[in-house]
Amino acid sequence: MNTPASRPLVAVIGGGPAGLMAAEVLSRTRRFDVHVYDAMPSVGRKFLLAGRGGMNITHAEPYDTFVTRYGARTGVLRPMLDAFGPDAVRAWVHGLGIETFVGTSGRVFPTEMKAAPLLRAWLHRLREAGVQFHQRHRWTGWQDGALRFAAPAGELAIRPAATVLALGGASWARLGSDGAWVPLLAERGVPVAPLVPSNCGFDVGWSEHFASRHAGQPLTTVAATWIDGAGARVRRQGQFVVTATGVEGSLIYALSAPARDAIARDGSAVIELDLLPDLPADRVLAEVTRPRGARSLASHLQGRLSIKGVKAGLLHECLTREQYADPATLARALKALPLRLAAPRPIDEAISSAGGVRFDALDARLPTMLQALPGVFVAGEMVDWEAPTGGYLLTACLAGGAAAGEDVARWLAGD
Repeated sequence: MNTPASRPLVAVIGGGPAGLMAAEVLSRTRRFDVHVYDAMPSVGRKFLLAGRGGMNITHAEPYDTFVTRYGARTGVLRPMLDAFGPDAVRAWVHGLGIETFVGTSGRVFPTEMKAAPLLRAWLHRLREAGVQFHQRHRWTGWQDGALRFAAPAGELAIRPAATVLALGGASWARLGSDGAWVPLLAERGVPVAPLVPSNCGFDVGWSEHFASRHAGQPLTTVAATWIDGAGARVRRQGQFVVTATGVEGSLIYALSAPARDAIARDGSAVIELDLLPDLPADRVLAEVTRPRGARSLASHLQGRLSIKGVKAGLLHECLTREQYADPATLARALKALPLRLAAPRPIDEAISSAGGVRFDALDARLPTMLQALPGVFVAGEMVDWEAPTGGYLLTACLAGGAAAGEDVARWLAGD
């Protein structure tokens, strides 16, 4: 594929948020022929599925708090987020004609709560700017300096002036994020941290008795305490669901990174569940030790503390008979029930993945360009950072895509 010398060809591989944002930034100047290649029949498939339950765009909390959600990667991501952070994301969405609102949790959503209108408006604007799309084009690496694609019409080779790789991680492979790019970069000398699940559920190893009775049941008023990556105790209230093999849901996703790392290091991770987060410990102890007459202990807990169903089942699952029968031990467990997580669920079930292209593989002056492959830039989830759900993932993908687009323009300008 040849382009006029006055319009260098830029290939963007990957049609998710990071790739599309890189294409948008590059198309604004009309100085480049921008082509987006995607292995799937249409672009933005993971974006659409993630928005099926309500498109969470970003978060409205104070910016100094927002940037801390990226943990150890806050320092390297901050320049990108400073340039295209949550306020810029909202303004960009509004520029597409989509209104937004802030939910009670601080999460930002489109007024219609849907991803499809936003994606349609975005693709229309990109096409109007001259961006060309090539679906069912699976990138297979390089040969003699050319990018190679497996395409419907056969194998395709192109020699772009610059390339943006925005290929995602390894979660939800059916939507295109399958991690197949890892060996292609590794064989070119690009250091890649292993891809691991993030925002994921965990196996616990329930007894058949507990799993058969409680799988699928939610715990909607609980809090969890865990040790974060810096060794600090973190407590958060929320909800999660018991599965046939373990636990999943928003509260579990919030602790998935430190729990996953603890399991890799120690073989398991222990979190503490507060089954009565709205009651102080002394009140719980008083109710447990209150005389119960002829009532069973289970009936007493249900009547005095509303402990029943899956919460009652968890007590029996996690405590020995002797512990359950001891009032002081039982009261402590109601406020800090130890739950041992055995293993994260497979990466393809995770909402996102961690790992990817290491930051020390990137150029110091153009921080999205690979040192080993000048003219090749990376963006989005394929870079070694992770974030919790709540709009942080999408914001960082958009910010990374915008940064890659700017870096490509600078590189092609000889800056």
